[in-house]
Amino acid sequence: MTSSSTSDPRDLLPELSALSTEAFRPELADIDRLPTLDIARLMNGEDTRVPGAVAARLPEIAAAIDAVAERMARGGRLVYAGAGTAGRLGVLDASECPPTFDTDPGQVVGLIAGGPEAMLTSIEGAEDDPELARADLDALRLTPDDTVVGVSASGRTPYAVGAVTHARALGALTVGLACNEGSALAAAAEHGIEIVTGPELITGSTRLKAGTAQKLVLNMISTITMIRLGKTYGNLMVDVRASNDKLRARSRRIVAQATGAGEAEIEAALAATDGEVKNAVLLLLSGVDAAEATRLLKESGGRLRTALEAARALRGSAG
Repeated sequence: MTSSSTSDPRDLLPELSALSTEAFRPELADIDRLPTLDIARLMNGEDTRVPGAVAARLPEIAAAIDAVAERMARGGRLVYAGAGTAGRLGVLDASECPPTFDTDPGQVVGLIAGGPEAMLTSIEGAEDDPELARADLDALRLTPDDTVVGVSASGRTPYAVGAVTHARALGALTVGLACNEGSALAAAAEHGIEIVTGPELITGSTRLKAGTAQKLVLNMISTITMIRLGKTYGNLMVDVRASNDKLRARSRRIVAQATGAGEAEIEAALAATDGEVKNAVLLLLSGVDAAEATRLLKESGGRLRTALEAARALRGSAG
């Protein structure tokens, strides 16, 4: 039985009324009478405020990312935990890491209150149950090298707060991402990030500005962490997993952009390295063979720049 079955929703009214994300905007009370273009302009204007709200918290975001990357470099996992829109955004970000950065599916994990079914439909009471978060995390067998990022627009969602509280008790790194100041979620985490996006165009619909802010921050956390882990070469996705025709074509473009090699050379390098973009780039830029490229990348922890330096040092010593 979830906690929602024994609580009175009226008890939450004072708490919700204090949240900026839940505030009513009387100046928009007649929005449904406006022409569609005017509503679109209003909505677009609201959206332009989000990047500024994120910019105000960049130091906190960067500090959290450095802590996440440090643990992931030791083999830790990145786990997002949230309910509703926040949970779906976490699952989305996690699911895009394997094709983009060739991460193991278990390396970046998205947990949503209510499980996979909640991606498509609301699961009654799931977000109100901190014990559900505890069970979901226990199934992952957290270690001190793991990171749990609780995501909640209100910053009070019991599932997200419960996830962070439990993860911190287990010694994992914790990050709390909320869209209200003074949130319980940020207070429960080692790294609190509060992106204050204010009242929504549609009262309480935090899939709007708050959701956009959460998506931007999650983009930063995963992307910059992967940059820190050597998953890119400059701004090129050299760890891309070529799992379809578009990505196979992109792989060839990446190798060309990184090396300046011709089409025949690129095809030969990709064939020799079994389609591994990073290995093909190393082969073409350093002149090592495929086996040596694999060895150098393994010894460099997958960091292409480090492997290139090692290859050049070997070539220099051989000369």
